[in-house]
Amino acid sequence: MHPRAQALITQLGLQPHPEGGYYGEVFRSGRQVLRQPDGLARSALTSIFFLLPRGATSCWHRVAHADEAWHHYEGAPVALHVLLPGAAQAEAWLLGPIGDAHPGALPARVVPADAWQAARPLGDYALVGCTVGPGFDFADFAMARDLSAGERPAALDPALL
Repeated sequence: MHPRAQALITQLGLQPHPEGGYYGEVFRSGRQVLRQPDGLARSALTSIFFLLPRGATSCWHRVAHADEAWHHYEGAPVALHVLLPGAAQAEAWLLGPIGDAHPGALPARVVPADAWQAARPLGDYALVGCTVGPGFDFADFAMARDLSAGERPAALDPALL
């Protein structure tokens, strides 16, 4: 693992994430909101640091009824793959610093509620932030690899399972 990635894992107190990579919760709002459409109470907002070292994949997953904003902080750009609800094929977004070195990259992207998403770093490591509203709860989290082949959307790239 890249020395800077290892240093960030230690410095930020990151732990392995079930979808791949490492994470640490930064903020969980004490304010509760009623989530649409089911009326379940959730924190208004949550935020994590998320680190993907070279070779790691944030496998296909989705968060029910919550939007997720990705923010690039440091390191390589990230290929963010998104299958929007009702779409026939996934889109590939580039999350990273703006500049000539990474044409088309944006430092922030928002994955809409219920969209499938996967990510991988395009270099040694990437440190990003993920902010979810209404707030993240593992009860709302699903990984495509836990579904049978018949239950998974056909448009999900199997290399990212």
